[in-house]
Amino acid sequence: MNCPYSVYFYVSPINTLSTVPNSMPKHTIFVCKSCHRSSEERPEKPPFDGDIFIEKLNNLCFEKFLPEEVEIQPVGCLWACSQGCVVAVSSDEKPTYLFVNLTPEESAAALLEFMQLYIKSRKGAVVWEKLPQVLQSAIFAQIPSVKSEL
Repeated sequence: MNCPYSVYFYVSPINTLSTVPNSMPKHTIFVCKSCHRSSEERPEKPPFDGDIFIEKLNNLCFEKFLPEEVEIQPVGCLWACSQGCVVAVSSDEKPTYLFVNLTPEESAAALLEFMQLYIKSRKGAVVWEKLPQVLQSAIFAQIPSVKSEL
């Protein structure tokens, strides 16, 4: 299933790419398409858990967010194959969060609950205790933004 969200760019007067003018920055969920819960359970043919996760996120995201708020970006691999389903959440000037060992059935709604907190936070800081329960054991890393303040 293709993501129902589209990215719109415009060229500003200083020739830089940006999201739609006068809107909040786009927040991106990167989902590994090739992930599966474990290599022992991995089916020989798709759909893998990553594909199922993307479909669930697309369906739920359409209900909870405006298209200009969140983009679901499937990626071939996030290089954490031994960690089950892997997802990264990122936005300009906010830290990137990496979640591992996610299950499509339980984690999609929780991830979008996290996204609401992430979007509302000006600097992207989400307190661990505020994470949905299913994500508390799945958080693997918080990577500082390239543009973060020192």
